[in-house]
Amino acid sequence: MMRWLISVALHQRILVLALAVVLVVFGVQAARQMPLDVFPEFAPPLVEIQTEAPGLSTEEVENLITVPLENAVNGTAWLKTLRSKSVLGLSSVVCIFQEGTDLMRARQLVQERVATITPRLPAVARAPVMLSPLSSTSRALKIGISSKKLSQMALSELALWTIRPRLMSVPGVANVAIWGQRDRQLQVLVDPDRLAANGVTLDAVVRAAGDAATVSAGGFVDLPNQRLPVTHVSPLQTPDDLARTVVQFTGGAPLRLGDVAEIVESHPPPIGDAVINDGPGLLLIVEKQPWGNTLDVTRQVEATLTALQPGLHDVDIDPTIFRPATFIERSLHNLSDALILGCVLVAVILIAFLFEWRTAVISLSAIPLSLLAAALVLYLRGGTLNTMVLAGLVIAVGEVVDDAIIDVENIMRRLRLNRVAVHPLSPFRVVLKASLEVRSAVVFASLIVAMVFLPVFFLDGLAGTFFRPLAFSYLLAILASLLVALTLTPAMCLMLLPNAKQRQGDTPLTGVLKQHYRQLLPVIVSRPQWATGFLLAALVSTAIALPRLGESFLPNFKETDFLMHWVEKPGTSLEAMRRITIQVSKELRAIPGVRNFGSHIGRAEVADEVVGPNFTELWISLDTAVDYDSTVAKIQTVVDGYPGLYRDVLTYLRERTKEVLTGASATVVVRLYGPDLAVLRDKAAEVSKTIADVPGIANLKVEPQIVVPQIQIRLKPDVAANFGLTAGHVRRAAATLIKGSKVGEIYREQKIIDVTVWGAERVRHDLAALRQLTIDTPSGARVPLSDVADIDIAPTPNEIKRENSSRRIDVTCNVSGNDLGGVAREIERRVKSLTFAQGYHPEFLGEYTARQASSERLAWLSLASLLGIVVLLHVDFRSLRLVCLVALTLPFALIGGVLGAFLSGGVLSLGSLVGFITVLGIAARNGIMLLSHYRHLEQEEGQVFGAGLAMRGAEERLAPILMTAACAGLALLPLILKGNVPGHEIEYPMAVVILGGLITSTLLNLFLMPSLYCRYGNVTVKN
Repeated sequence: MMRWLISVALHQRILVLALAVVLVVFGVQAARQMPLDVFPEFAPPLVEIQTEAPGLSTEEVENLITVPLENAVNGTAWLKTLRSKSVLGLSSVVCIFQEGTDLMRARQLVQERVATITPRLPAVARAPVMLSPLSSTSRALKIGISSKKLSQMALSELALWTIRPRLMSVPGVANVAIWGQRDRQLQVLVDPDRLAANGVTLDAVVRAAGDAATVSAGGFVDLPNQRLPVTHVSPLQTPDDLARTVVQFTGGAPLRLGDVAEIVESHPPPIGDAVINDGPGLLLIVEKQPWGNTLDVTRQVEATLTALQPGLHDVDIDPTIFRPATFIERSLHNLSDALILGCVLVAVILIAFLFEWRTAVISLSAIPLSLLAAALVLYLRGGTLNTMVLAGLVIAVGEVVDDAIIDVENIMRRLRLNRVAVHPLSPFRVVLKASLEVRSAVVFASLIVAMVFLPVFFLDGLAGTFFRPLAFSYLLAILASLLVALTLTPAMCLMLLPNAKQRQGDTPLTGVLKQHYRQLLPVIVSRPQWATGFLLAALVSTAIALPRLGESFLPNFKETDFLMHWVEKPGTSLEAMRRITIQVSKELRAIPGVRNFGSHIGRAEVADEVVGPNFTELWISLDTAVDYDSTVAKIQTVVDGYPGLYRDVLTYLRERTKEVLTGASATVVVRLYGPDLAVLRDKAAEVSKTIADVPGIANLKVEPQIVVPQIQIRLKPDVAANFGLTAGHVRRAAATLIKGSKVGEIYREQKIIDVTVWGAERVRHDLAALRQLTIDTPSGARVPLSDVADIDIAPTPNEIKRENSSRRIDVTCNVSGNDLGGVAREIERRVKSLTFAQGYHPEFLGEYTARQASSERLAWLSLASLLGIVVLLHVDFRSLRLVCLVALTLPFALIGGVLGAFLSGGVLSLGSLVGFITVLGIAARNGIMLLSHYRHLEQEEGQVFGAGLAMRGAEERLAPILMTAACAGLALLPLILKGNVPGHEIEYPMAVVILGGLITSTLLNLFLMPSLYCRYGNVTVKN
């Protein structure tokens, strides 16, 4: 098969070259058209159902809405986790499906089940709403809107009816949530005492306002030749129009709404708020669909805002409060620079070694062809060009030239020998024979690299989602380079090398290296016991050092956009949170380098934040020109100045990865399950106290599922019956005066404005006023609410969270420092020592748990992969001794990787583990090439086994080994030298591990392997 492929490529070399040019053209176009993003989509398929139930308490929401919805959707095909959250007036049920589930199909299945339960939900509940599908990094842009002249109601109208519809039309936008929204209403504010003075009942006011604001169809009138529709034009447009509405006739004169109530144009009580740069405003959060591209969505949204600007007079729009596209652009720019610089360094080292333009061109052609072939395949599969894909290509740069180097070097050597031969062969035969000589080693080496990376493809969860694109792009480039080495490289060698002037002897660089190598090698080859002893000592030292390394899951990303969770005690009002937020806004904006500030308090309509008014997120963006670490330290100092509330400082990507892992934005989560909230709260407090003094813990918090005061109205049925009042009558009257009731709507310039009847502020501002609230009776008399109902302050949960149909509460913390593993293990040990009542149990979640699961899975899969490699090696060498010698290169590569991890901070992240996998493949590849050459010298050229064979083979393989190692190392050097900059956070520790492993594995191949082969490699290989 290989003979046929190489032979066809040599015969059809012009066609092969033309196909390579076509591949370059299409590859460049594919790379330019591929969507760009920072990370692959890492969140599992998710469906969220929200149900508004204004006025229901948290427990009522849980019992009447959340639990029925959970029971309805539980058991849906491919459902993995069911989470819910119940707060005052709102239920949220989140269905998380197994990885790989088709999201649209999952949504359809959930919708079918929700439809069956909707008719059985309480009448007070609105229809359940399924939120639009969102990507894992859903926040595409946060837009601050403020004005010095316009009111918040006017801004809300602009945002709701002008800006939002245009933004929703942008491809890829899933939702635009508006925080701080103040919907304009015509409000009829009633005072029961004023109504009584005028002899008007509350029902009459509600009926009159509703009749005035009712929209009804007028029908049509048929004329002999024409049908004319009939429209009832509403007389209502302003508060004065509503005030002229007649309530009833008294003494033959009309009594109007304006005579018995105050008619105003205002807004309902807000469920959330926003602060923009120290002042009031709106915060628009643009959320993108899973298949939306962040850069494209961002640029189109910005273009839409620019197009709208001429019609938004006196409105200040700031679209840079949070702009993740900036981090993506910087990350891709940094990785692209590393890729280009790596290619340049590889070219320089090849030219230095080969010292001849033809061989350099042939070898270097493998780089663009391999990378562009990988990009083309990714494009055809619908992939995105993200940092992980680019990282795979960067790592592959130094290796894609290996196969070409090996082939070119062997062909050059054979052509040189052929010229001085007594009976020289044709160039075609020489090139074919030289290519076939190394085909076995090249193919098996590439297969082993593929085998080494196979475990990464079987990682599940967040780790698999992150690293599979890296492994896939890396393997595509490696396999493409193998195809290039078997087709284009021999073809170009046949076209360019036979007539080239052949150099006698080595290139200057190779000559110098060989001269020094000849002086050192005999000393080492003659003392194999030294090599064996040194190898054992190095392995023992590594085994001792390895447990001393810290552990982490993912690094802190160098984003310039920060969010801070700002959580006060449950029950805190919006006004109090607004005051605190404005204060911290002024302090944060005073820090040099902080460009702007935006925050959202509470929640917005149809948004994915299910929180109370005590919850605030602060967002700031930094100028890229300031010193990153010192500015972040100043931000942390300001945040630490508010010890009375829970607060943290996170980058958005860090927060999102934590949220995807556990549903909580913390590094370590102890999740407690059980039926009784009081017991759960007590147990959570005990867990918090038990782990509070663990060294390294930061931001320890018990999730604030606590009891808060609520006003509880309990009807006295017997007393109410004496007054002729029903429960519904009392409830409707109290609800209208306290909460307000929508009675109709009007239309003004294509905008909908609700008409509501509400109690005047005097009658709903405190508990005493509520007790004196008067209710109309059928007899015309009026009775205080306190006479027909008990009004008390009673405790109620502020929120109730459930997972997989069980109530739960979280104890969360972050980790200061780098040793995530040590802190998490100590927390787990202490919690497991506690006693839990029947029906209650803890679960440990977070980054460490995810890392442990990924590491264990990676270890078992790597073991299976190593067994596969051993089988491949045995198929190639047919000698257990030679297989063992190659296997020795693998742990020696790990020695350098561990040393690199120590030098780069002493922490093993998941990226470092993938780096170890990568360097194993490279080390095995070089070991195979050296032993294959030994075998060739012995079998094909008749070299007698011994020290002479070991030294000759090592000397002849010196240049190829150094070239391949130098190419792989120099390709990674830009990543390492730039350090932990945006885009390099995951790749930097990986590159350090690979470079360290490259150095030690190369030293082993050049110095220890000849000695070990001379001592243990004397085998008879059967053909």
